Amino acid sequence: SRYGPKMPLAVDCTAELIRCKVLDSSGRLKSHELILSYGLALVRFVNLITERKQKMVSIPLRQLAREVDIPVWVVDLRHELTHGKLPRLALCRKGCDVVLDWLRKMYWSRQLGNNLCEEDEDEEEEQEQEEVEANADLDGDAWE
Repeated sequence: SRYGPKMPLAVDCTAELIRCKVLDSSGRLKSHELILSYGLALVRFVNLITERKQKMVSIPLRQLAREVDIPVWVVDLRHELTHGKLPRLALCRKGCDVVLDWLRKMYWSRQLGNNLCEEDEDEEEEQEQEEVEANADLDGDAWE
């Protein structure tokens, strides 16, 4: 509410995606209506998030999505929703879940000051280090 008409894109996208999930769980909408609702939210997400990275020269959405770690299949889903045949509801639901997870990692956890992504990365780095050390021990044993 502090931003007025200048709502951050991530907040706006999150609100739309959550609204879709609430409508879906209510059971009030038909499958086709849910696909359209999820579809609009997913198209807006991809367009709005990648728009900021767009330069004077048009850059393909797939490339822009890779730069911000959005799965390429989400961009393909957006393309189908925009230009092709409407996908199945299950795919729209999965796209919504993936995008909400992306928003949680890339925006919300940073805003809340408890960056869960960094904790996950730290754990992965520790595991990788342990594997490297274990492999180094094996290599040392092999030389002996």
